[in-house]
Amino acid sequence: MSAVYRKELRGFFTSMIGYVFIAFVLLIAGIFITLTNFRTGYPNFEYSLGSISMILIFVVPILTMRIFAEERRSKTDQLLYSLPMSVTEIVIGKYLAAVTVFAVPCAVMCLYPVIMSFYGKVSFTSAYGAMLGFFLLGCALIAVGVFMSSLTESQVISAVISFGAMIVIYMMSSISSLIPAASSASYIAFAVVILLIALIVYYMTKNYWIAFSVAAALELVLAIFFFTGSSRFEGLFSRALGWLSFFARLDNFIYGIFDITSLVYYLSVAAVFVFLTMQSVEKRRWS
Repeated sequence: MSAVYRKELRGFFTSMIGYVFIAFVLLIAGIFITLTNFRTGYPNFEYSLGSISMILIFVVPILTMRIFAEERRSKTDQLLYSLPMSVTEIVIGKYLAAVTVFAVPCAVMCLYPVIMSFYGKVSFTSAYGAMLGFFLLGCALIAVGVFMSSLTESQVISAVISFGAMIVIYMMSSISSLIPAASSASYIAFAVVILLIALIVYYMTKNYWIAFSVAAALELVLAIFFFTGSSRFEGLFSRALGWLSFFARLDNFIYGIFDITSLVYYLSVAAVFVFLTMQSVEKRRWS
């Protein structure tokens, strides 16, 4: 795993992607913090992170687009799979390399509260708690981007679908407010989600029967729950989207709440998408 990690980390900086990513994040962060904190004397560094977090929508797809897509395009993935290491080691090594690149601007941003403390009182607990939430949010989004990269051999397509996924993730809270509270609306929304899950299963297995079986089983369970107590579905989909929102969970850290639930959530999301990437790569390995 360490060999893959070093190779991938070196690749980020020989291709300039790592430098561009770090420079862009620090540029935007510097602009926001200068305008919000340094020029106005506002001591709450953590509130600036709420605005800065939006740039992850644009920079994470750039960081992750080549991780597996470039390997597939150049056919070097077959050489990689022939090495005496498991798919798990390959995926985790590549993922950790991307996280390391993201950690560089985060480490630099950790200096801002120290600098601000020279000119006023700063709550380091709140500032660095929010910084931890920001870093974990980035780790979760990077896991999503790495998974998207494993689905295609085109870096452009990888970047586009990752960007689309980031937009949906960012707008989860807004989308949840648009879903009617009626139980039937929640039922239909969950049914559509199940069909999307079945499509993903089909893409990863190329087996109609497995995808159909997954969809039929989940739709049956959903129908049973709905028709045995439709009242429980009132506003359920909206609440579920709100609970799943990546960016809404960052608010707890920003407002000075060290939310263990959100911490576990970010780590769980990262683990789930790393696992899905392993399955996608494993399918490619034997295809």
